[in-house]
Amino acid sequence: MEAVFLGMNDAGEEVYEWLNEREDVEILALLTEKDQLSLIKELEPDIVVSSGFRHKVPGEIIDVPEKGIVNLHPSYLPYNRGSHPYIWPLVDGTPPGVSIHFMTEEIDEGPVIAKEKVGTSTEDTSKSLRKRLMEKQVELFKENWERIREGPKANEQIENMGTTHYRKELDEFSELEMREEKKVEEVIDKLKALSYTDEGLAYFEEDGQRFFVGIDITPEEELDH
Repeated sequence: MEAVFLGMNDAGEEVYEWLNEREDVEILALLTEKDQLSLIKELEPDIVVSSGFRHKVPGEIIDVPEKGIVNLHPSYLPYNRGSHPYIWPLVDGTPPGVSIHFMTEEIDEGPVIAKEKVGTSTEDTSKSLRKRLMEKQVELFKENWERIREGPKANEQIENMGTTHYRKELDEFSELEMREEKKVEEVIDKLKALSYTDEGLAYFEEDGQRFFVGIDITPEEELDH
């Protein structure tokens, strides 16, 4: 079977290396940029595997591989389609998890091959949750490879169910209003969700300057006394 790989993130790197070592698949190309998509038409692979590809793939490309384009998405579909799916479960209580689905022209709305929930703990931030989601994606892909290589056999997502997020939402959500009254729980959840980097994505403005805020939560038994 001939394949093309789209994108690259932590899970994608492991899946790419795993596929590269297999005798039942030959990877023809690794594509990371939108202007490279036309190569799929030229190569005509049997299947395309996508993980962390940041650009929308047009229908004329999706239709090329006989066995479809398979996308690894770090959310429990149909929840948290779209951008930063490891952030929103810590905010709105939607179930975190991972999914493997066939790509369609609608973002993360294609038929689901397999999905699995991932638990959270009190001390989780989006950074720690993302790490576990990446690891679970790799496991789920390996476990379902035989199903994936068979072609488009999957369950359609239920219409009008689930949630979708866009990059601009994160920009708006990241600002902290210093004079806004909120419960401590809501503030902590927001900081946990926005602590994707060590510096944090949450910020407040003072004297025309932005100050970034992160959070680190440590269980009492792990403290040095």
